[in-house]
Formats: sequence, C-alpha cells, structure tokens
Amino acid sequence: MSEGDILVARERQGVPASRLARLWRAPMGWWRDVPIADPVDRRNAPMLQLISSLLAVLPALAWAYRAVAVDIPWRPGELTSMALSLSVCAAAAISFALIRHGRFAWASRLLLVVFAASVVPAYLATGFGAQRFEQPVLVIWMAIAGLVVGRAALWLMFACIVAAFFLGISVDVSRQGDAAALYGDAAFSAAMFLMIAIVLDRSSATLRQSLGEATERGNQLAAANQRLLQEINDRELAQEQLIHARKVEAVGRLAGGVAHDFGNIMAVISGYARKGLRAGQVEDGRTSFEGIEAAARRATLLTHKLMTFARQDDYAEETFDAASALADVQSMLRQLLKPEVELRFALGDAPSPIRMDRDRFELMVLNIAANADHAMPHGGVFSIGVAQGDDGGSVLEFADTGAGMGEEVLARVFDPFFTTKPAGEGTGLGLSVIRDLVTRAGGAITAQSQVGVGTTFRVVLPAAAR
Repeated sequence: MSEGDILVARERQGVPASRLARLWRAPMGWWRDVPIADPVDRRNAPMLQLISSLLAVLPALAWAYRAVAVDIPWRPGELTSMALSLSVCAAAAISFALIRHGRFAWASRLLLVVFAASVVPAYLATGFGAQRFEQPVLVIWMAIAGLVVGRAALWLMFACIVAAFFLGISVDVSRQGDAAALYGDAAFSAAMFLMIAIVLDRSSATLRQSLGEATERGNQLAAANQRLLQEINDRELAQEQLIHARKVEAVGRLAGGVAHDFGNIMAVISGYARKGLRAGQVEDGRTSFEGIEAAARRATLLTHKLMTFARQDDYAEETFDAASALADVQSMLRQLLKPEVELRFALGDAPSPIRMDRDRFELMVLNIAANADHAMPHGGVFSIGVAQGDDGGSVLEFADTGAGMGEEVLARVFDPFFTTKPAGEGTGLGLSVIRDLVTRAGGAITAQSQVGVGTTFRVVLPAAAR
C-alpha cells in the first residue's frame, strides 16, 4: 500500500492526514531543534539523543523487571553490575540534557567516560564469558567515539575494551582454569575489535577529510562570492562615475556650443542694428530689420533645438502640405544661406499631405539648410525636392554640393553631441533632433554622402488625410 493509500485510509477512519502530519512533525521538529552551531554536530545530535534516551531508559526498566518480576536469587556480582548499569543510565540522562542545551561535545564525552569507567569493573565483576553476549554493544561505543568525537577517542575506547577483555579472562582463569584456551579466546576477540577499530578509524578519517575539503571549498566559494559582489559594487560605482562624467562632459559641450551660437547670433543682430542706426534711407532700414528678424529666427531655431532635446515642450501636430510649407520657408532659407549658395526648389504639383508639428518641420528644414551652408564655405548649390512615395507618403530630399562626409562620419552623423566643427562652434544636436522629429512623425531619415561631391538627406514621411 502506498503512502497516499495510507493517508486515504486514515481519512476514512476519521483522522485527517494533515492532523497526523502535524502530530508527527511537531516532535520531530523539537527533536532536531537543538542550539548547536557546528553543522556536523547538529546532524549527529538526533542520533546521540536517541542513544542517550535508550541508554537512560531501557537498562533501568530491565533492572526494575529483574528486581520486581523475576523470582531468582541475586547472583554474585549482579548487584555490582546493576549499580554500574544504573550509573550509565544516569550519565545517559545527563548527556541527553546537555545535548538539549547545546553542549554536544560535553554530552558525547560524558557518555564515553562513563562507559570507559564502567566496562572494566563490569568485566572484573562477572568475567569475560558472562559479558560475551554484550560484546556487540561495545561496537556502538567505538562508533560513537570514532564518528562523533575523533580518532583519539576511538583508540582510547579500543584500549579500554581490550583491557576489560583480559581482566575479565583473568577472572575466568581464576575460576575455571584452562588459561591457554581462555587467553586465546580473549586474543581472538581483541583481534576482531582491532579490525573494527581500523575500519572505523579509516572511515571516520575519510569522512572528516571529505568534510574538511567540502568546508574548504565552501569557504573558497564564499570568498569568491564576496569578491564577486565587491567587484560588482566597484563596477557599478565606476559606471555611475563614468555616466556622471559623461553627463558633465555633455553639458559642458552643450553649454560651449550654445554660447558660441548665441554669440554669433548676437553679433549679427548687433551688426544689423548698427547698420540700421546709420541708414539714411527707409529701404536700408527695412533691410536691417529683415536681417535682425532672420537672426532672431536663428535664435528661435536654437531655442527650439534645446527644448526638443530636453523634451520639456509639447507637440502641436497638424496636417499640412509639405510642398506649401517648404515654399513658405523659402525666404527664411535665403536669409540663412550665404549669398554664394544657390537655392533650388523642385516641389512638384502632386499633393503631399503630412502630419506633424509645423514649427518643428521648419526647424528640421532650417537645421539641414544650416548644415549644408556650413559644408559649402565657398558657395555651391542647395536643392530641396518633394516627391510622392510608393505608399502615398511624401519623400523630401535635401542635397548640397559641399565637402561631403566619409564613412566613419556618416555612420555617426545622427548621434547626439557628435559634430565635426571645431570645439565650441557647434552643439552636435541638430541632426539628432531632426531624427527624433521624423521618428515621432512616423517617418525615417537617411543620409548619403561622398567626399568632394556632397551630401543628400532623404526624409520619408507617411501620408496624412487632408
């Protein structure tokens, strides 16, 4: 019958299995719950408690039965044996109490000392032959000594047993004679116990060696784990410091670039203001004001760039025609580009409705145009085209005839804070902001470039219903 069948049967008998389990676990938990720190001693404690409790109870019950229920006269030396046996019972009870209080070493040594002190008088009182049937019990004491206490205790127990054997034989010789046969019998028993002692010695030594190796490996693993945790903490700290350093570096580069850009814009505004103050004609003053307005638009462009990077402003998406928006920004582009740069448009006649924030659409165009202007210091052509994509969306192309970019620069052209301008002359945010704007609108942007030929940015935006 399986354990499940037994539990079902007990359920049918009205005894819940869970209740039986609790009744069984409670005493077993108390039996194992001893305040012993050493793990090996803690595992041996239940076994030694069992031995101590049996030695404390069974011999006392046996002698009580002998004294009360057996109507046989006491033999010579039997009272001495009873006294020695009861002393072992008392020592076993004390040993049990010591184990319950966490004194495992004292408990095991007490049992062995009491046994060593009682075995010799027992053999002297009754002789070797009378104790022959109790000899297998002596193996238990040797096992306790070897496995629980140590090798020294094992061989001490062996010496006491051999001494008790020969002292008991001397008693038998004085009573029976035939010394040669009796001493041979004692020698044979001693040889048997010697082999048992050797086996226990080797077994306990191997177990203790294995335990020592396991403990050493455990300590090594604990030390390695501690080192690993320390390395992880150090690496996390180093990573945090690196991230902080990069943030400081990025903020420094951003501040330097912004300061340079605003300085240039303020210089342009100041120049137009001085020109307007010296203007004698209304048309000259109007030209100066147009230049100031263009410079202010560039300042607004830079502000939008920073706000978009910080993600602290809201988007106001709307649907509009990309070609019409490019035509509206044409005058601003002519003010932004150098006079040596020719501006060309190929807007086409097909409708190109898109949906995104219109101010940011203009920001994207002005950013690309500003990069193209920087790439053509001696003049060139900057062209803007709009075409309809295969899926009905709009494809915008911005091409310049500037210096172009190599593969390494082209691979990082959309990275934040990446710029080829000299230190302090750029933020490196323009194209990264453009990519974010296009991505937010559901589109994609790519770049093609060739050194000495020029660069083309291709922006693909999904179609939007009018």
